[in-house]
Amino acid sequence: MRTSLTDLQSVLGVLSAMITPAVLILSCGSLILTTSTRLTRVVDRVREMLAEVEGLRSASDEVSNEKRLMYLAQLDRAAKRARLLQRTLARLYIALATFVATSVAIGIVALLGLMTFAWVTLVFGFIGAGLLFSASVLLIFESRLALATTYEEMDFTRKMVQRHR
Repeated sequence: MRTSLTDLQSVLGVLSAMITPAVLILSCGSLILTTSTRLTRVVDRVREMLAEVEGLRSASDEVSNEKRLMYLAQLDRAAKRARLLQRTLARLYIALATFVATSVAIGIVALLGLMTFAWVTLVFGFIGAGLLFSASVLLIFESRLALATTYEEMDFTRKMVQRHR
């Protein structure tokens, strides 16, 4: 009876170890979804700005010129944001794959009793955690760019309202 309890504890230990990467896989999936949504919003905003710039093509008054300059700056930021989001998505996808590899490696090491290769699971886990961390840092930079664009739009709107008082 004692042997089967030890076996059960061993199996539960392996399952517990395999669940940790599963939580990180879920975290990566959530970040992938929100990052993809952010990238879609950047693309949609660029399309809106292009339509607005087309409408300003023939206008030559001061307000239209200021709007064109604002859109040019925003297009530059949108390109930077899109590049950051693409890099973030790549890191998140690689992190996701690494966490899956971690979980599989834990199972293989435990199933085959290859404890001398247990270090492989740690390497996969550390690589995945590093990628998740770096993707999070990139998202911080991207959100700051998004906020700068919002501030620029608010400043422009405030200036236009004050001008037409």
